[in-house]
Amino acid sequence: MIETQVAGLAELLDRLGDAVGAPTVEARCAAVKRVLSETIQAGALRLPERFYEPKAECYARRLLHRDEARGFTAVVMTWGPGQGTALHDHSGMWCVEGTIDGEMEVLQYELAEQTPDARYRFERRGEVRARPGAAGALIPPFEYHVLRNGFADRVSLTLHVYGGEMDHCHVFEPDADGWFQRRERRLAYDG
Repeated sequence: MIETQVAGLAELLDRLGDAVGAPTVEARCAAVKRVLSETIQAGALRLPERFYEPKAECYARRLLHRDEARGFTAVVMTWGPGQGTALHDHSGMWCVEGTIDGEMEVLQYELAEQTPDARYRFERRGEVRARPGAAGALIPPFEYHVLRNGFADRVSLTLHVYGGEMDHCHVFEPDADGWFQRRERRLAYDG
């Protein structure tokens, strides 16, 4: 347990613990999505103000809970106006993401081609505008996306439940002719 002063966290963690025990990754993600959506829509998780404080330079990642015994972490991300990610993967790890406050744009991609010299080409597969209570899952190999706060004047907050500790990912930087170069990015938590 990491965070102890969060109203509704104990109940959320009990429900997540049951959800991550599902027998397949698809069932696990469906159960976690249901838990996040219901919890957020009910207003049952009340985060302290510090979770709403954006960073000036990029979105903030704040560890809410790490459960090594059951193999998941819960991370709150704070997105200032217009902040977002590069196109990235989840390093082969399942993830369920729920919008707590604000609105997020989620651009979904599928890997279309990879060359021996580590160039990648993607095809866009959809776009979602996620409002509070909306949740979506990334199940490898379908794990490529861009997240962005769609608001120009307010903070958005999301809750991410990972099937382990996500301490790195790969970002895909645009190259010539619609191709991308892959770079590893180490991830850390903000205070």
